[in-house]
Amino acid sequence: MTLTIGIIGKPSSGKTTFLNAACLTHAKVSEIPFTTIEPNKGVAYVKNKCVCKELNVTDNPQNSICIDGTRFIPINLIDVAGLVPDAHKGKGLGNRFLNDLIKADVLLHIVDITGSLDKSGKLVSMGENDPYDDIIFLEEEINLWFKEILEREDWTKFTKTITTEKRKVVEALYDRLSGVKITKQQIILSLKDSNLEGKNPTTWSDIELLEFVKTLRRKSKPILILANKIDKEISDNNLIALKKKYADPIIPCSALAEHFLRKYHEENVINYLPGSNDFKITNENKLKSEVLEMLKKIKEKILKKYGGTGIQNALDFASFIIANQICVYPVSDINSYSDNKNNVLPDAFLVKKGTLLRDFVREKIHSELAENFMFGIDARTKKRLGENYELKDKDIIRIVTSKNR
Repeated sequence: MTLTIGIIGKPSSGKTTFLNAACLTHAKVSEIPFTTIEPNKGVAYVKNKCVCKELNVTDNPQNSICIDGTRFIPINLIDVAGLVPDAHKGKGLGNRFLNDLIKADVLLHIVDITGSLDKSGKLVSMGENDPYDDIIFLEEEINLWFKEILEREDWTKFTKTITTEKRKVVEALYDRLSGVKITKQQIILSLKDSNLEGKNPTTWSDIELLEFVKTLRRKSKPILILANKIDKEISDNNLIALKKKYADPIIPCSALAEHFLRKYHEENVINYLPGSNDFKITNENKLKSEVLEMLKKIKEKILKKYGGTGIQNALDFASFIIANQICVYPVSDINSYSDNKNNVLPDAFLVKKGTLLRDFVREKIHSELAENFMFGIDARTKKRLGENYELKDKDIIRIVTSKNR
């Protein structure tokens, strides 16, 4: 399955602008809370150094894009309705919002770093709201949503069945949470980290249950904070203050700046590569003076100051650092690095670090290939790879089956 990133935050914090910038979509944007009702979806790309330069070949990507040795690999984004306090109880768009996040692997929390939105997403004076409060209440809402999913249909009755039927705790919890994209390993680690390993769930206190839920949410739906609207006058001081209170990574960004840069690149008036800290104007005559001035401010106040708009950085960080993804290139010919149609390095797939070759074939390539799978061949070393081979970043592998041997 393709990596999926959920975009979350209060109403009007810039979530939809982020989606539009990252995917060049045209979802409706407004300062009116709950403009987004149905989830907006799009395809974005993460950046990874392509192996074409190392191999000294000209590639012909089919499922991705290569620009001057940088491979852009597709991921899914989903922008859901803004979250307000007590959403897990149904306030705002409540559970409807939360259920849209079930399939997400990582959550990007778009925070208005200017502090100009109240808890419901309505405009207030700049600096009136503390961005730290937004982080705390949103994480609490996500955690309580997890808790409600676990407790649905009578938690007491559920825990008793584990004992009477002698079901293993991990298996029972996995069955109960199977629709939320959670693995058995995440459940095992969460039980251990919550000091609940081996303890009968019928004896768990409410505090212990909540601690387990928090731990499981952090492992299965980790949250990365994006300090949006970083170009405003108050933003720098607010970001400094936020970093003193919040220890996890915070990425400064301007979704609106990225949107304009990609838009004008598409219109062939500037040359801009997502994630870069500069751009080149290629057709100044097509740009009005106010647009030129805006682009100048973006270059000086955002690109040079922060090394980019933060959008591509956030996608890459979420994918490669938080979701722990690596890139694998399957090929049919280990000498030309091509597929059966002579496309050189045709596909680049993201998989979680630690993925075994047999699981990669089953999940990413084709179920029929998995049924007839025999072994793999490392295109660089020409060595044979067994089904338990642990994939490495930038592996180039031929899959050998009983039908294509």
